[in-house]
Amino acid sequence: MTDAQLGLAVTTPIIIVFAIALRRMGVLRTTGAATAVLASVAIAAALYLTQ
Repeated sequence: MTDAQLGLAVTTPIIIVFAIALRRMGVLRTTGAATAVLASVAIAAALYLTQ
């Protein structure tokens, strides 16, 4: 696993946790949190697979 792939594997769950936390605090709507999670997973998967 390269450094870039390791970084993606670490940062993507952090983004997901922050999106869920912001949703629970009422800062984000459900659609916004879902969009953030889906976008981060899609970007991480695309970058991880092309490395």
